[in-house]
Amino acid sequence: MLYKYADKFGGFKEKVGKVFGRLPINPNGWTLLSIAAALASFYFLLQENFIPAAFLFAIAAFLDIVDGSVAKINNKASVLGAYLDTISDRYVEFVIIFGLFFAAYPRLDILGISLFSSKTLLMILLFGSLMTSYSISAAHEEGVEERRLRGGIMERGERMILLFAIILLSAFSRTYALYLIAIMALLANTTALQRIWIAVNIFARERR
Repeated sequence: MLYKYADKFGGFKEKVGKVFGRLPINPNGWTLLSIAAALASFYFLLQENFIPAAFLFAIAAFLDIVDGSVAKINNKASVLGAYLDTISDRYVEFVIIFGLFFAAYPRLDILGISLFSSKTLLMILLFGSLMTSYSISAAHEEGVEERRLRGGIMERGERMILLFAIILLSAFSRTYALYLIAIMALLANTTALQRIWIAVNIFARERR
């Protein structure tokens, strides 16, 4: 849903690009630094040290904005850079969700009924997250423009915000963090199904 407000963030990204574009680091370098920050966050997740993990994840998410902003301001946007940025997005998201696998969360209980373990919910979340992105790539391979498949209840921006909230909340209440994981897993898979439904309708219309 945040993509609808992309124009409103344009000024912020431009300022970020101008500030960080002065440093002797190219856009691909910022992309690699984003992955490095995510790996550092993963290390702290393994230790169940959630505050620094959340901080480093926030840095990783911010650097994901920096690379594209610097590329645009310095006229260094390239197909390779866009490809590496997309790949790094998947790695960052996977590393963080995988790191949460090692935290000791309780089982999801609703009305006294034990439903899912945290690992099951995280697996469902990971699947939904990957399918949200892959649904676009698969349709694009068949000739559908990516912009026609944008949208859905929870895109990557929303996923990054919720992942940050999950990590931070885990430092104070793992039960509430688990509830947020369950909500995110549901929304991620709902978004994937929304995009698949959009693609199916596009293919149906174009065959007429």
